[in-house]
Amino acid sequence: MKHVTISSFAKEEKPVERMYEYGPQVLSDAELLAVILRTGTSKQNVVELSQMILQAHPNVKGIASLPYFSMQELMELSGVGIVKASQILALAEISKRISRQNAKEHMRFNSPESIADYFMEDVRYLAQEKTFALFLDSSNSIIYQKQLAEGSIRKCFMEPREIFLQALKWNAVSIIILHNHPSGYPEPSEADRRITERIEKLGNELGIHLLDHIILGNKRYFSFKERGLLGEVR
Repeated sequence: MKHVTISSFAKEEKPVERMYEYGPQVLSDAELLAVILRTGTSKQNVVELSQMILQAHPNVKGIASLPYFSMQELMELSGVGIVKASQILALAEISKRISRQNAKEHMRFNSPESIADYFMEDVRYLAQEKTFALFLDSSNSIIYQKQLAEGSIRKCFMEPREIFLQALKWNAVSIIILHNHPSGYPEPSEADRRITERIEKLGNELGIHLLDHIILGNKRYFSFKERGLLGEVR
């Protein structure tokens, strides 16, 4: 059977021509990706290649799967070399930055939801846990932001000392801790609860209060503050 190339499609079937005539909203996810990739292979036209890529991730399918790929994982797919892998990752990064910029414009440090929205796009695709601290002044404005650790929850939180050394260095009067759960489910573990109690207690003794501990999942979050799990600031 003769292979059908994209150049042999009728005009109304070509993604670029269809976008020009009717707008990007009429294109399927595969067609939109095809516009970015531009060319297929000797065995697949670019739309077929795009369809294959969108179904290639073992756990996440469709356009939402793109941020979950690494460069190496993409290059292991048939027909995807360094250029196409770079185009796909650039597309995923642009999408994340747009989401982050939109979240930043509505970010309020007294709102767990707005804080979670701002960090969500950075961490919800990660395979490992990362822990961040926000250091705030007396007006709840951010002074400094730092990634504290990467790895398991035990590794991330065994040293609260680092949090308070940074807080003292930047003359912070309060802190907010965030970390992600790669599983996508933000419910706190027993270790999460214990370390939150420890940081809150140490912070109260030093006069550097823990305003919140936010756990980030996949488009959802858990706030110790919202759930009433932080004690009264003393």
